Amino acid sequence: MTKLEHPILIGIVGAAQGLRGEVRVKPFTEDPMALAEYGALYTEDGRRLEVLDHRIAKTVVVVRFRGINDRNAAEALKGLNLFIDRSSLIDEDLEEGEYFHADLEGLEAWDADGRFWGTVSGVLDFGGGDLLELRDEGAKPVVIPFTLAAVPNVDLEAGRILVDPLAAGLISTGENEGDEGDEGEGPQA
Repeated sequence: MTKLEHPILIGIVGAAQGLRGEVRVKPFTEDPMALAEYGALYTEDGRRLEVLDHRIAKTVVVVRFRGINDRNAAEALKGLNLFIDRSSLIDEDLEEGEYFHADLEGLEAWDADGRFWGTVSGVLDFGGGDLLELRDEGAKPVVIPFTLAAVPNVDLEAGRILVDPLAAGLISTGENEGDEGDEGEGPQA
């Protein structure tokens, strides 16, 4: 059993596929077939799974792991998260302005005036672009768009991001102050 130092979630095992021990895996990689390019995959409890064969099947990748040879063994894997270590990812593959989600988590969010907005606790994507979840002790988490306007600078070495509170939706322009309680005048918080 291996405990990864910096685990990166790259997929989740779904249902068994057929009788020979194959499983459906929902990949979280840009290229679904990349699952096999990282070497061994690991589960949360430290099990090591080696990909023997894989193929695309609609929105999933059908994978056959070494030692999983029948449907019963494949069904026992259902629901397992699959991880690689951060060291398996090559930074040179990234374009300028691209980041691994795991590298953003834990960064502190500050604005140009020196106000702390929280720590990045997650990177979310619901289909409309990446969002950063910011958490600050004693406050509700907030979600901001991960765009150049809202987050003009990411400094991985310093462990922080620069946020524009207005573009990120953290503050309003003040145009609607005093309108609270007026019905029919747009969205109310």
